[in-house]
Amino acid sequence: MAKQAKAETVEVAPQEVVTKVAAPKQPTKPSWEIKNRTYYLKGNKTPLTYTIPGRHTRKHALLYFDEESGKQREIRYATNQDSPLVDEQKGECTMGHIRFDKGMLEVDKSQQNLQKLLSLYHPLRNKAYEEYSAVEEAVDQLDVLTHQVTALNAAISMEVDHAEAILRVELGSKVNEMSSKELRRDLLLFARNNPSLFLSLANDENVQLRNFGIRATELGIIKLSSDQRSFTWGTNGRKLMNVPFDENPYSAFAAWLKTDEGVEVYRSIDKKL
Repeated sequence: MAKQAKAETVEVAPQEVVTKVAAPKQPTKPSWEIKNRTYYLKGNKTPLTYTIPGRHTRKHALLYFDEESGKQREIRYATNQDSPLVDEQKGECTMGHIRFDKGMLEVDKSQQNLQKLLSLYHPLRNKAYEEYSAVEEAVDQLDVLTHQVTALNAAISMEVDHAEAILRVELGSKVNEMSSKELRRDLLLFARNNPSLFLSLANDENVQLRNFGIRATELGIIKLSSDQRSFTWGTNGRKLMNVPFDENPYSAFAAWLKTDEGVEVYRSIDKKL
């Protein structure tokens, strides 16, 4: 039997596997949308007319810092130019006024130079005025509605004594003449109309103690001196505490009621109330 030829083994060096890595995606600049735009003065200001500078002067610096070139670029509103950047304007320029009427300025989509000046380059943008945004408006309205719902839920479940303490901050001694239903009605109106302040007062542990001190003073259990610098017992005139300088007397009294000495006074007043 013939011997079989031995197969020759050839060693091959291991091949390196090359994995292609995709190049990182470059962020794209948001495209400029051609549309009518509305601008309004901040702080709900509505003067009959309000003019903002439309050209660079010593008094009003209208400069835009270009991060790509690292240079300051002068801007101005020229009605016969396509760009608000001075170095891109050519020929004679006709200067225009930028005027808000009753706090508003509506700019037609045909006035792209003015829109870009106001939306992109003007140094008073988001300081003296803002561009109207339906999305931002919706977010703001949602925040307000959420605050109102939270405040109204807290007001509905609130005890009458706590409700009186909060309304006393807003209405003063008028709460003494109100029935429980009137208190609840006004509390709900307060929570709806000013939810942020309502929630702040509702979470302030000193509100009820301030109300406690005011009621005790109105009933003559304690007395606040005419200069509002000290509290005394109404029966014998014995001094209870001195009010620190430049501090609301009832806020100071509320804080003092939490001290060891104040707790005993609180219990005594509470029995008389």
